Amino acid sequence: MKKIASASAGQPVGMLERLDEYEPLPVGEAQYSLDFCEENKVLKLSEAAEQVLVCAPEDIDADVLSVLEHYHGKPVRVCLVSQAVFSAARGRVFSMGLLGTAAVDSSGEGGFHLDALEGDAPVINFINGILIDAIRLQASDVHIECFSAFGQVRLRVDGSLVEAARFPVERFAALAARIKIMANLNIMEKRLPQDGRVSVDLGKDRVDLRVSIVPIARGESIVLRLLGRSSSPLSFAELGMDDGMTAAAQRMLAYPHGLVLLTGPTGSGKTTTLKAMLRRIQSTALKIITIEDPVEYVLDGLDQIQVNEQIGLGFETLLRRVLRQDPNVIMVGEVRDAATADLVIRAALTGHLVLSTLHTNDSISAVSRLRNIGVEPFLIAAVLRGVIAQRLVRRLCPQCRRLVAVKPAEQALAARHNISLTQVPQSVGCPACNQTGYNGRFALYEHFMPDEQLEEMIVQNAKYSALQEYLQLHGMKTLARAGLERVAAGETTIAELEREVEL
Repeated sequence: MKKIASASAGQPVGMLERLDEYEPLPVGEAQYSLDFCEENKVLKLSEAAEQVLVCAPEDIDADVLSVLEHYHGKPVRVCLVSQAVFSAARGRVFSMGLLGTAAVDSSGEGGFHLDALEGDAPVINFINGILIDAIRLQASDVHIECFSAFGQVRLRVDGSLVEAARFPVERFAALAARIKIMANLNIMEKRLPQDGRVSVDLGKDRVDLRVSIVPIARGESIVLRLLGRSSSPLSFAELGMDDGMTAAAQRMLAYPHGLVLLTGPTGSGKTTTLKAMLRRIQSTALKIITIEDPVEYVLDGLDQIQVNEQIGLGFETLLRRVLRQDPNVIMVGEVRDAATADLVIRAALTGHLVLSTLHTNDSISAVSRLRNIGVEPFLIAAVLRGVIAQRLVRRLCPQCRRLVAVKPAEQALAARHNISLTQVPQSVGCPACNQTGYNGRFALYEHFMPDEQLEEMIVQNAKYSALQEYLQLHGMKTLARAGLERVAAGETTIAELEREVEL
């Protein structure tokens, strides 16, 4: 068939990145048949007295356009969308009102293909559509929950949960069964927590999902963590490091042995920063081994090991074996207990550069945390080469942000950190940022590298307040100051800082 570009199809709308303004899309008799949509790659968005609007992932055939105009008896306007947007919309359209009426089945070997629609399995279509939306929006997690009046799907995008869909309560069991089948879990077990993994394919991309199911009062809470198997770690600049932080990170990585720690709460991007640091030093001259739970980014040139507690492969057990592999650099996903800490310290003392993480609120607290785990102060001073604390904050949408006059309280807050503010940015919201006012995230950093005086203070069991005073007198930039500098640069808001950082 002859192709006709969308620009020639009546009065074209052009390329759409989202279909929110057309939701809910026509379903049932108001929509084209599944066979027609599948064969011709077209979906109806809306119909008015004067015209019909359809979307397609590619230029549609002139014959198909002619058929549509004859069928409707009015002009048909065509807009192009990405394959992911089209597939997600198609999945929603052909699952609405039908959830739970068909048995759920499993896909073949390998990844589950999200872009393949199942005409007789609306549950599969619904789940596929949700996962496509999550991947397209770069969500980190998918939450599926059941309440008294409705079921709800939410996506965590840029650290915040946003509602993606609602469904009837009675359909939750079918959705839960589908996910359990995909993750090879027991579909009959509803009383105990279950964990699993599954790979899904969308075009040429493959994404790993970590599945967590926990029983709650009204059924089960299902959370899917999206892990991009082929995602590439970002550069230091893309992470949000300024010149000073970049130079400090490079100095830490230049040590032939010792311990470098990244601290922060869960979800603050510590693993992403670690992988960026490993990529910076990766070379054929270095043997680099990582012990992770889970392996989030797969990088060529690194030996990456997945923790599996169920078969006895914990951080401690793996670290003992890794030390026999003649590594130069070791990354341990987390120092969780005294046994792991002891091995990490031993590795750092015996000629290895060790990178790891701790859950602390700031960089200075890493010293106290190691003491509490049971590491002797003189060992901390001997091996510690640097500590980096970080937080993720949302970046203001450049298309809708605006500047407003600074309030006296905000001006006083900035002054306490030696920052001058006359205007502050404010989030607004537009279609480009899904009305949130923010688009993407970046990291805020604080760090220190021990000198002789600080090492002596650590050996002498100096209190947190003494370490803090010494480091700030010697120029350490706190997370609060780093964040306020980004506010002054118009990149984020004080309200966003208050969500993540103690000001």
